[in-house]
Amino acid sequence: MHWTFLAGALIVGTAGQLLLKMGAVGPGGFLEQLFRPATLGGLVCYGLAAMLYIVALRGIPVSIAFPAAASQYVIVGLFAWLVLHEPWTLQQAAGLGLIVLGVALLATSH
Repeated sequence: MHWTFLAGALIVGTAGQLLLKMGAVGPGGFLEQLFRPATLGGLVCYGLAAMLYIVALRGIPVSIAFPAAASQYVIVGLFAWLVLHEPWTLQQAAGLGLIVLGVALLATSH
């Protein structure tokens, strides 16, 4: 059950990161950016992700949960490419592949 909360935290955190990026695009200063609906939604997602992560930590050692949370970098990278049409290079793909490998090694170490 705790792994479900961790997965939820990663999904909601990914949505938060993408929403923050969407809120950062456009004219205006920081305060205008801060109060855009996308930015506010991203901040709400971050708060919810933190709560889900806290619940996950009740049953998953932090030495496993925190590295597993690094898989969010991979998810965000893929969605930034697919949804936001950000560039995707071979170097980025290799770096994200190394993250996947590291998370897999840590997840299977216990």
